[in-house]
Amino acid sequence: MSLKNSSVKIKIPKLLQKKLNNKKIKKIYKRFERSTNINESFGVAVSGGPDSLALVFLAKIYALKKGLKAFFFIVDHKLRSESTQEALKVKDILKKNYINAEILTWRGKKPIKNIQSIARKKRYELLSQRCKKIGINYIFLGHHQNDLFENFFIRFLRGSGLKGLISLGKINRINNLNILRPLLNEKKKDLIFISNFIFNFYVKDPTNYDEKFQRIRVRKLLEQLENDGLNNKKFAKTIKNLRYSDDVIEHYVRKNLLKNSFFSKKKRQIIVNDKFFNQPNEVIFRSFSDSIKKVGNNYYRPRGKKIERIIHEINKGTFSKATLGGCIIEKVSQTVIISKEG
Repeated sequence: MSLKNSSVKIKIPKLLQKKLNNKKIKKIYKRFERSTNINESFGVAVSGGPDSLALVFLAKIYALKKGLKAFFFIVDHKLRSESTQEALKVKDILKKNYINAEILTWRGKKPIKNIQSIARKKRYELLSQRCKKIGINYIFLGHHQNDLFENFFIRFLRGSGLKGLISLGKINRINNLNILRPLLNEKKKDLIFISNFIFNFYVKDPTNYDEKFQRIRVRKLLEQLENDGLNNKKFAKTIKNLRYSDDVIEHYVRKNLLKNSFFSKKKRQIIVNDKFFNQPNEVIFRSFSDSIKKVGNNYYRPRGKKIERIIHEINKGTFSKATLGGCIIEKVSQTVIISKEG
């Protein structure tokens, strides 16, 4: 399959153009276009919910206007008996709107605990594997402003640091795939409007109303706070300002890694010198956790408490050896060596 983009605008089907002419949708699309700004083939993750279906439409228009190839992936987790039928229905509705989609299926045993977290990880695995096979570097996800706020509160309740509070960013990299979230500044109600207007349909996942999940309880809390006067614009500005602070810390993390560590690709190990640990606490913590994540080739960073304990022992001079995140961490003379376990 050739992924060469024509860089020539493709005529938008009349049905889609007519729907794009809606004043509200056109305004949202203009923001989407400015936010996206890529010029190569990309994938789009489709759950069938209103946010992902709104994303599908906006991404399809973007691809046609830019002369790019877009691939649409419906993930069937098979966590509910009706999920396969829903996936087929979504595929059929998209086809009627000139959008061809492929269903990716999660096969095998399903978890009993931490269902949402494990399902999210599996979804990223399926998407990254398919994108790698096709040869594309970007995948679009439908996270929106409400998700941004929910993520902030969930991380706040967990006692996360600055990095965790703002972890849902516009772009990040997972499994060597660029994750792009072009709808982070859009409100969920506007995406519901697009989904209804364009497709007159979206999947209603019952887990989105089940308060046994923390995210749903946080969602209810945010709704109450909004009723009590929570200003979404100011909230979004606060998160934006926190990102600026995070950028400063990341600058010094990169500097520390560059100056005070050496990565051997052949041996799959990182060697850090004593100056690596002579930095502000947050810089040490991020530098060390990033090193473990890189060597271990992990999806997530290791748990914060375990990293803090090892750093504390290194600084006290009592550390000798430990395993964490699929890595062996060992003190050798004036250096610490992080090696791939096994």
